[in-house]
Parts: sequence; C-alpha cells; structure tokens
Amino acid sequence: MPYSLRPASLDALQYLRRTLTTEPRTTHSLSSACTRRKPHSTDTRPFSTSHRRGTPTGSATAQQSSSGDDSQKSHTHYHFFPETLPSGPPPHGPFTPDLRQLRREFLQLQASAHPDRQPQDRKAYAQSLSARINEAYKTISSPLLRAQYLLSLRGDHSHSDDAAQLGEGKDDQELLLEVLELRERIEEAETEAEVEEMRAENEEKLAESVRVLEEAFARDDLETARREAVRLRYWVNVGDTLREWEKGKPVLLQH
Repeated sequence: MPYSLRPASLDALQYLRRTLTTEPRTTHSLSSACTRRKPHSTDTRPFSTSHRRGTPTGSATAQQSSSGDDSQKSHTHYHFFPETLPSGPPPHGPFTPDLRQLRREFLQLQASAHPDRQPQDRKAYAQSLSARINEAYKTISSPLLRAQYLLSLRGDHSHSDDAAQLGEGKDDQELLLEVLELRERIEEAETEAEVEEMRAENEEKLAESVRVLEEAFARDDLETARREAVRLRYWVNVGDTLREWEKGKPVLLQH
C-alpha cells in the first residue's frame, strides 16, 4: 500500500529549518557530522548523554537543552527521526526501530527538504541535506549499519578496518569454521531447494544476532555489541552470497 504523505512533524521541520538556515562550517560537514567526535575520546557516558542533547522530543529536559547554541551540539542520524525514535539511540531508545514508521518519516522529511522547495541560494545546501537524510535512513534501517554506527558514536571504528578479523578465542574459531563449512555447502549446492534451505538457516542466524545486539545495546554492553556486530557482518555476507547463487559459480564470501 503506498504511503499517504502528510507533512513532516513539527519537531522534524524545526530541525530541518535550523539546519537549512545555518551555513555549514565546511562544504563536507554534512557528510562527516554524523561520525565526527569531539576531542574527549575517553567519554564513557551512555549513548544518550552526548547525543540526545538538542534532540526534538516532548520532554521538558529535551526542550530546555535544545534552546542552546545548536552549532555546538552533536547531531546524529537519530535527530532526523523524532517521531520514530523520540528517545534517541540506545540504551534509552530501542536498537530496532519501527521500520514502517521510519520509512514514513523518511519520506516526509525528503519531501520537506527537497531542493525545489528552497530558495535558489540554498539549493546546493538542501541537496547536501537531502543526501544526509538518505544516509541517516539507510544506516538506521539496516541492523548491521546501525550497530556499526552506534559503536562509532562511542569511538569504536574497528568495523571500518578489521571488524571481521577474528581472534584466537574459541567462539571466534567456531564462527570461522562455521562460515567455511557454509561456503563449502554453497559451492556444492546443486538445486535451488538446497540453497533455499540455507537461506532459511541464515535468516535464523541473522535474527539471533539482532536479538543479541538489542540486549547488548539496551544494557550498554559495548564489548558484546562489538563482537556480535562482527558475527552479524558474516551472516549478512552469507545472505548476499546466497541471494546471488548460481550453480557452478565460485563462492567468494566477503570478510
């Protein structure tokens, strides 16, 4: 059923208006604002402490904190979706959002921020803002990208380099062995039915990883979240390989 687009929420429109009427410090600030951290990298506060400030919500605390200098606040992907994610990122907000509501709010935002609706001197910046909204939606709608992004907000950028590098621990080696066995099964598959069975098994692994991540982020257990994000990356890659399966085609699982 197609979405019936109503205007974006007042909170979202106010955020967009502030963004559109404030010149970026640099031409690339929009694309990097979501991952840039302030110098105090030793910050170990919960997710919400530094990222909910200025987030448009109905709470008096949020309204008071949003009255300060917006240019000095850290804006994250979560700021774009105050209706779907009013509590911000975990542990105060859920790891898994309502994806239908997220999609609906995304479409409303895109319609409100469309460059054609902006003055000529703001069109280029509106295009950058539209790209930023796209990036936010793509990240939050994907469990893997969402987990990696939440970890990056806390200074863990290992996923961009060696996130899939496994250690020597028993769990790591068991995961590696399981992935290698899966690769052999995929290569030896003869029929679509065999592959469909593996797809169903992999969907269960994906669901279990998401469940573990939900619990880890809810209790602010970053180490468990980091390890499980590595596992999830493997299952996502296996799923991509299974979707592209062709009999006799070499299997290249991305690590």
